[in-house]
This record gives sequence, C-alpha cells and structure tokens, in this order.
Amino acid sequence: MIKRLLPLLAFVALALLLGVGVMMNSGKDTSAIPSPLVGKPAPDFALPVLDEPGRIVSRADLLGEPYLLNVWGSWCPACRDEHPVITELAKSGRIRVIGYDYKDEADDARRWLAQFGNPYALVITDVEGRAALDWGIYGAPESFLVDAQGVIRWKFVGPLTPDVVQTQLLPALESLP
Repeated sequence: MIKRLLPLLAFVALALLLGVGVMMNSGKDTSAIPSPLVGKPAPDFALPVLDEPGRIVSRADLLGEPYLLNVWGSWCPACRDEHPVITELAKSGRIRVIGYDYKDEADDARRWLAQFGNPYALVITDVEGRAALDWGIYGAPESFLVDAQGVIRWKFVGPLTPDVVQTQLLPALESLP
C-alpha cells in the first residue's frame, strides 16, 4: 500500500515546494538577475568593429572612462523597444554607450542602425557569440555598466526603460569611483 502512495506523496511534496517558491518570488523584478561578474574586471575580448571589420577592439581599448555595454541584435524585438532609451542616454552625454551586436549578420545590423539610428560611440560584433559566454550574456538586450578601470559595476537583463535608467543606471553611474 505505501509503495503505491510514494509517487503520489512525492508529487504532492514537489507541488508544495513549487507553490511556495512561486509565492515567495511573486512581484520580484526578474530582470535584476544577479551576475557573478559585478565587482570583477570585465572579461578580456577581441572583437571586430561593425563598420571597420579589420579593426579589432579589446577590453584594454575601452579603459579610461566608464561605458555602458549594450547587447543588441537586429533580430531582437525588445531591442527595438529599448533603442529610443539608448539613443536618449547616448545623446545626454552622461555615459559612453558601446554597442555589442550579438549573433547578428553585419549587413542586417547595418540596415537596422540605418533605419533606427546609431547612438553608439562604437559597435563591436560577436557573430558567433563566443565572447558573450565570458560576459555571461545569454540573450539580448542586456546592459553592463563598466567603470574607467574596466570593472563591471551593474548589469541589467532586458530592455532598458526610462524608469530603469533613472532608478538604477544613473545611481550606479553616480556611485562610480
């Protein structure tokens, strides 16, 4: 008799655990996924520039002033929603915005930027997504605030909104050493 009830009891226990987990996490901001890279140096990379494929940019090339690394792709619908926010942020001059074109064909990326505008100080490309693994990138859009010494200070998963910029990004930027 007990052997027949074991699967049912196991199912009930798992359902209870799942239910408790869902209730405890309801209302939490799932875009605020903690990153093990926050507080650590940005990964080394060597990626080509979109409009100058012969020019390779590395982590060392970006040192000296803070920047926001914005991961995007022409294939990404949420990136289209985020683009006006990135454009306004770049126009404000508060932070240098570097585009990270993720798993995208160069011609598609160029057409997308021609259509929607190019707010980026520089666009690096990672067609195969290999360097993205070191950054912990698993989709687009994502954004990283990197300080002048090359340390990641903030990460956001999902499209930046004006509210996120005001309540999270700008305070993180103002707290940079």
